[in-house]
Amino acid sequence: MAKKLSVTPLHDRVIVKAAAAEEKSAGGIIIPDTAKEKPQRGVVVAAGPGKKDEPVTVKAGDTVLYGKYAGTEITVEGIDYLIMRESDILAIV
Repeated sequence: MAKKLSVTPLHDRVIVKAAAAEEKSAGGIIIPDTAKEKPQRGVVVAAGPGKKDEPVTVKAGDTVLYGKYAGTEITVEGIDYLIMRESDILAIV
């Protein structure tokens, strides 16, 4: 993450760069684009300061697992990210 993002999340929001979708199955079958599942793992790129009495526990660089339908997709400088609440994050890997 050498490049600084021009977007800063507010309160308990975090910006996550989703991991790439799987290209092959465990058996070696190539998965077409229409059948690929949305990834549920990503890397935190930026995190807000947190709420008044609840600081954010994740930091930039953490690899996290999040819910399948969590977050809102945004595009910043041609790169796709997800912006979500910290409560949508299930675990730090």
